[in-house]
Amino acid sequence: MLWRVSISEPAPGGRAAVRLLQGYVWHPQDADIDLETFLPHELDLPAPDEHGEQEGAHVLWDSVNPPFAFFENGEPTASQAFYQFTVLRVYEPRPDNDSLHADAQAASGLLGPLLEGTPDGVGWQLWEDLRDL
Repeated sequence: MLWRVSISEPAPGGRAAVRLLQGYVWHPQDADIDLETFLPHELDLPAPDEHGEQEGAHVLWDSVNPPFAFFENGEPTASQAFYQFTVLRVYEPRPDNDSLHADAQAASGLLGPLLEGTPDGVGWQLWEDLRDL
């Protein structure tokens, strides 16, 4: 599921590292799951201009304590390994939010099949962010 965080659009120009997607990935603590097996560290997103000079998006995940005590169904989260999940891209100059939204959609489209291909028990919640880091 992809949610969108709305922000006011900053003035264009200058170098900016922008979160495209933010969220969490989790799995049972006792499961032998290595996210490196299923998720890349880079995504090839289209270049925002005709010159084609744009680095890809970076895919990051870091282990964190569960950010909430219970899932929506009432199940405790304490038995799960949680990861903060971020997709970011560095731009020069920073594009407008419509262009960032298109990149977030593209990143979501590339990650969706990979997340769907993870083993049973792996869950995730991601949303569009579009804030500068």
